[in-house]
Amino acid sequence: MNPAPSTSHLVLIPSYNSGALVLRTVREALAQWAPVWVVVDGSTDGTDAQLQALAVNEPHLRVLVLPVNRGKGAAVLHGLQSAHGEGYTHALTMDADGQHPASHIGAFMAASQRDPEAMVLGVPQFDASAPALRRRGRRISNWWANLETLGAGVRDSLFGFRVYPIAPLIDVMQSRRWMRRFDFDPEATVRLVWAGVPPLNLPAPVRYLTAAEGGVSHFNYLRDNVLLTGMHIRLMIEFLLRLPLLLLRRRQPLAAKPE
Repeated sequence: MNPAPSTSHLVLIPSYNSGALVLRTVREALAQWAPVWVVVDGSTDGTDAQLQALAVNEPHLRVLVLPVNRGKGAAVLHGLQSAHGEGYTHALTMDADGQHPASHIGAFMAASQRDPEAMVLGVPQFDASAPALRRRGRRISNWWANLETLGAGVRDSLFGFRVYPIAPLIDVMQSRRWMRRFDFDPEATVRLVWAGVPPLNLPAPVRYLTAAEGGVSHFNYLRDNVLLTGMHIRLMIEFLLRLPLLLLRRRQPLAAKPE
């Protein structure tokens, strides 16, 4: 039985050359939640046509196609703006490449509905498939994010399986020219905390699929770590300027939510 469609919360999947995995991801998401929207970010692998064909028989699937690749953050923003215009208040973002657990969509949405002011952040539970280099790198980024938010309770700043309140995130993104590519998730986390949105952390498993399993990764270790470094430099400069206000707010801190 398909789930009844929500009028407030939707699943939003940005996709760029994700291959056949995006079709599986979308079907798994539709089995857990409705509606599901996919933003095809200038893909050249033919998945835009395949997704549109799937949507013909899936009334709760919508496919938005961008003509050129703009980056994950830009694709998410495009979807958020469209969803906000139709009255949706929250969006669960998940990757198209099969790494994120569709089976956890319901639990994350329920947590968001109980606490609609919060952002629900996935805390990745790694298995043996996770590259050690990636795991070490994210510990560094998480350390910086917790410094920049004065320990507001962000357990993971990079994991893209999460529920955002749409209006605050649009406000944050429209006021900045950054947050359009791989820097989207961590910068969104920090800036939403600065905007008064509390984090709520929930564990979720993550898989790194091999090429034999159809896994597709667009992560470039040098390029994307340079991007993250530049992002944290920007955030630290602004953090120092905001520090008096953040310390004042700390007297009435954001409530760190239980796991």
